[in-house]
Amino acid sequence: MIDLHMHFDGSLPVETVLRLAGEQNIALPADTEEGLTPYLKAPADCRDLNDYLSRFDLPLKVLQTREALESGARDLGQQLKSQGIVYAEMRFAPQLHTQMGLTQREVVQAVLDGLCSCAPGIWINLILCCMRGGENQEENAETIEIAADEIESARKRLKSGEVCFSRVVAADLAGAEAIFPTGDFAKIFSAARERSIPYTIHAGEADGPESIRAALAMEAYRIGHGVRCVDDEKLVEELKERQIPLECCLTSNLQTRAFASAGEHPLLPLYRRGLAVTVNTDNMTVSQTTIANEFAVLKELGMTEEERRGLLENSIRASFVTDQEKQILRKRILK
Repeated sequence: MIDLHMHFDGSLPVETVLRLAGEQNIALPADTEEGLTPYLKAPADCRDLNDYLSRFDLPLKVLQTREALESGARDLGQQLKSQGIVYAEMRFAPQLHTQMGLTQREVVQAVLDGLCSCAPGIWINLILCCMRGGENQEENAETIEIAADEIESARKRLKSGEVCFSRVVAADLAGAEAIFPTGDFAKIFSAARERSIPYTIHAGEADGPESIRAALAMEAYRIGHGVRCVDDEKLVEELKERQIPLECCLTSNLQTRAFASAGEHPLLPLYRRGLAVTVNTDNMTVSQTTIANEFAVLKELGMTEEERRGLLENSIRASFVTDQEKQILRKRILK
């Protein structure tokens, strides 16, 4: 299996949050997995994306030291491995983990170290998120700079023939889309293009087609979510013609009220129209889901085995790895 859109903090196992809090003497609202889970998962009456994002507060609180970041990444990697994930692209915002003095570079290295310790058997690369906000331009610029340095370093290692697992492969823009419009961040992604950084952009989840169009104008390679494209038929046709990958996350879209029911979600209809749709979890803990669960829901909605393989192939094609590495993934995922 493969997952291209999964957030580190939103997928941190509940038991890991408990353990890291205990090791750091951080008070939590509950001291058992059963008691803590309601504070980490999206509430049944979740109002919107902003309400959903509030569930990230506790994981972020315990992920502020090098040891915690490395350990948390290792725990999540091992969980993914146990679920049969072959390849994942895990994303997070380094700037949100500097509250206790770590630099963004130290944060990234700690997470990479944790992920590397999960091999062999699973391959997890990193996407570094810039954050929507009004006063964090310097932090976003630093994130892009780190992504550029890490990607260039990885390219050199790959060129020399080194096997290069658990590396930074792309940048992203995440956060409160309806409050901070996508187009406001054009400058930061212009800098990313200048440094030859591949990037995806969260767009068309809490905001409408205009957000997706802004991401396309900023030359995003992939679109995080992108499901509100259905409100603009010309945009749907453009996404189809250009084969821009959409990182769809069905369960979380229902929780953020992007759609009222699974039957109304456009993932399968868009795929059947020929768009480059992919299936992802978004946040395993917040959404209480797995990639296997996402595919199970789609099967209940009528997905055929041929369509399942087609969706997996879309994810392999959209992944931020080399063509040679994609061939390896095909052999392992589509066997």
